Amino acid sequence: MLRLGLTGGIASGKSVVGEMFVNLGAHLIHADAIAHSLMQPGLPVYDEVVRRFGREILNADGSINRIRLAETAFGGLSPRVKELNEIVHPAVIDYENKWMEEIGRRDPTAIAIVEAALILESGAGDRFDHLVVVTCRPEQRIARFAHRMAISEDVARAEVARRMAAQIPDEGKIKAADFVIDNSGSLDATGQQVQQVFAELRRGRAQ
Repeated sequence: MLRLGLTGGIASGKSVVGEMFVNLGAHLIHADAIAHSLMQPGLPVYDEVVRRFGREILNADGSINRIRLAETAFGGLSPRVKELNEIVHPAVIDYENKWMEEIGRRDPTAIAIVEAALILESGAGDRFDHLVVVTCRPEQRIARFAHRMAISEDVARAEVARRMAAQIPDEGKIKAADFVIDNSGSLDATGQQVQQVFAELRRGRAQ
């Protein structure tokens, strides 16, 4: 089995690229979805996040309000994103590793992909056979984030800058990558790059 890490900056198009790989036959899991599931009430990650960040981040039903949590972690004069990551990342990585092991048991020839924004930042890149980095132009990133969040581009620009400050710049990610997919063009152009990477991975397995 091949273990593939799929990463890139905010709103670069990781999820789009990931789904393209799935359509070609790969298996995919999203780190953000794992983190969300681990933050459900009653679970250890939930308990620790609430203990450290306070009940002010909760909705009326006791669930974590992710927008409030993000504002607390990324905002203010003293951002606490590192503190949040120290709580969440180990549990997410453990979940991902068990998922990849299960995929490998079911299909030893599979390509298992973990899509995560902070693969390199968390120091967890070595567990993958290959790393794929998705990039796009800065203004595209802002426009896509604004559209996704239904906010103005001015607000999106500030939010993207705030979140990117906690990430390795694209240049650094590209240096660490085995494959780079430029998502600045059309979906067809991105799809062609994904097909080329997938074919190369399959050829590598066959050799």
